[in-house]
Amino acid sequence: MKKYSTILTLSLLSVLVGHDALQAQGCIAVRHMSCATGGINNTNTAMNKGQFQFVAGYRYLHSYKHFVGTVEQTHRVEQNTQVINNAHSFDFGLTFALNDRFSFALNVPYNDNARSSLYEHYGNAESANPNRSRFSTYSSGIGDIRLTATYWIFHPQKSMNGNVAVGLGVKAPTGNPNAKDNFHKLDKNGKEYLQYKTVDQSMQVGDGSWGFNVEMQGYQALFNNTSLYYNGFYLFSPRNINPLTGFSVADQYAARLGLNYSILPKQGIAVSLGGRIEGLPAIDLIGDSEGFRRPGYIISVEPGIFWMTGRHTFAFNLPIAVERNRIKSWQDQQDPLGLRHGDAAFADNFISATYSYRF
Repeated sequence: MKKYSTILTLSLLSVLVGHDALQAQGCIAVRHMSCATGGINNTNTAMNKGQFQFVAGYRYLHSYKHFVGTVEQTHRVEQNTQVINNAHSFDFGLTFALNDRFSFALNVPYNDNARSSLYEHYGNAESANPNRSRFSTYSSGIGDIRLTATYWIFHPQKSMNGNVAVGLGVKAPTGNPNAKDNFHKLDKNGKEYLQYKTVDQSMQVGDGSWGFNVEMQGYQALFNNTSLYYNGFYLFSPRNINPLTGFSVADQYAARLGLNYSILPKQGIAVSLGGRIEGLPAIDLIGDSEGFRRPGYIISVEPGIFWMTGRHTFAFNLPIAVERNRIKSWQDQQDPLGLRHGDAAFADNFISATYSYRF
């Protein structure tokens, strides 16, 4: 029974550590990218040669709280000038195992975004917008597709109690990097007109750049149906600026660490609790970092529950923010007085649900 429980825990853990690596956090334009290394495309630690696995993931967030650094700008909500982002993100993945240790994963994201604000339309000032009129812009479409190759360091069948997988992938600029919509404006006579232009960077479904990612995951059985999980993801974006928009093409990162516990091993039910950090750096590791970006990160506590039955696995996670930080961008750092520091809106939490099927 102990051996069975350990294997089941690690099977569910593979789904836990791999899915939902990155998710846009409001104005911080961390585009939706699930970690393909082993997890999201594997319901256990060993896919057999010739096996496939399909994964469908859904994530939703509602952001409205503004931060400069780690300080919340509470007056934005009090004055009704906050920016509200609602994002529905889907991720569809397919993995093929060349053998027990080596596999390829294709991930296709789809995003649907809505953004409500005052300042992008009539403006925040009461003189320009006395009725506090709020309007919305929208964007949707397929995002940037990724192809990732992954490899388990130790043979899965011989390392049931602990293993590490590494991955290397490429991101193609398949998503629209210049989504546009109508903005409500007033002319000098106070008459409204519509201006069709580029929507905010946080709503762009693509960044217009090729990139490459490195990722890893690992697990270690501990005691009584309990195991440790950890994983990390970094996307390199060498391009400096998207010439269509002037937006900076930024790197992205995420890391997770926690515990997984199998509460009903025979029924395939497990729970998890961990921490995660995800964000967008001010300075890229490769290439320049000019243009407009809102860099920052969010640290969350992440409870989750998982159910595996036959070839099907269901997962639900609810990351809850404990620290949000809008760090200074490259443009902010050019201020000779050191006073410039832009803000960004973050979500309190987001909802994540994932389904996987192996065949």
